[in-house]
Amino acid sequence: MGAMLNPDTGLIIWTIVTFLALVFILKAVAWKPLIASIEEREERMKAEREGAEKARAEAERIKKELDEQLAQMSAKQREALAQTLKEAEALRAQMKAAAESDSQKIREKTMAELGEEKERLIRELRKEVAGLSVLAAERLMRKSVDENVQKTVLEGFYKDLETQKAN
Repeated sequence: MGAMLNPDTGLIIWTIVTFLALVFILKAVAWKPLIASIEEREERMKAEREGAEKARAEAERIKKELDEQLAQMSAKQREALAQTLKEAEALRAQMKAAAESDSQKIREKTMAELGEEKERLIRELRKEVAGLSVLAAERLMRKSVDENVQKTVLEGFYKDLETQKAN
């Protein structure tokens, strides 16, 4: 145990020299390539991290653009729907107005036709009444009235009826 407490200086020097030689050999042979590969790996990882950050930033930018486009498309869709509803309402109002106008025209035409038919029926009725009156007068007088006289009397009767009607 005494030898361990008393170190041999020659052994210490040779151990230090051997250690330093080993360090220089390892530095020349192993450490440079090892450190170079570690640095290369570090650079590659740094580049990959930067690439990933760029890709993430690009993805966020694209997502933001897509969200904006989606919002714009949604707004355009709402505008188109509102415009379509407005046009449909205008078309409905136009069709309603056209239907009312057509209805009014038909009503007016029907009223005019009814008025004309009424006038025609009144004229026919007057002719019938006049004819019957003449026939009754003939029978009362038991003689036949000349056709020219009958025509003259009827025309006078019609004129009297027209003047009464006008008043």
